[in-house]
Amino acid sequence: MRLTVYSDYTLRVLIYLGQHPEGRSTIADIASAYGISRNHLMKVVHHLARRGDIASLRGRGGGIRLARPPESINVGAIVRATERDGALVECFAKRGGACRIEAACALKGMFGRAAEAFFAELDTSTLADLLRTEQRMALLLAAATAGSPGGPARAAGLPAAAGSRRGSRRPPARIARRGTSTGNPRRPRKS
Repeated sequence: MRLTVYSDYTLRVLIYLGQHPEGRSTIADIASAYGISRNHLMKVVHHLARRGDIASLRGRGGGIRLARPPESINVGAIVRATERDGALVECFAKRGGACRIEAACALKGMFGRAAEAFFAELDTSTLADLLRTEQRMALLLAAATAGSPGGPARAAGLPAAAGSRRGSRRPPARIARRGTSTGNPRRPRKS
């Protein structure tokens, strides 16, 4: 199962606010810390405020903060609220699908049980559980905000996450092929 970017950003906002309980944070603070779009975060923050998960104060000195203790914010409920469609496959869609084998297919039941197990696992966790590594995350976010070379983990003195190649990626080299000006074999060079 793959969560939407919206769900990802929603969880990130809650984690950030959980790490900064002392005051109000701004959307710009969160966008800068994670390196993500402020426009996307505005939608997320609006949704969380309407749900009552965060409190928002406009104007000078305003900002956002958690409206409830982290122990009362259930991860499963948050993900269900952000994954509005929730259709793993076409036949799960609210209006149904156009699958020709739906009536005899066993996948719908199998995927349904898998989705239930997925959400049942998320239901066992709260925001407080996600904040248990708060000190390490705070170091990573601070380093990312500072724009350190070599990535936030190196700046924070932490080992990089397993499988992480961040900072080591190079853009692909452009190699021109004979007879082309751009390296595109479908477009011959004009003489």
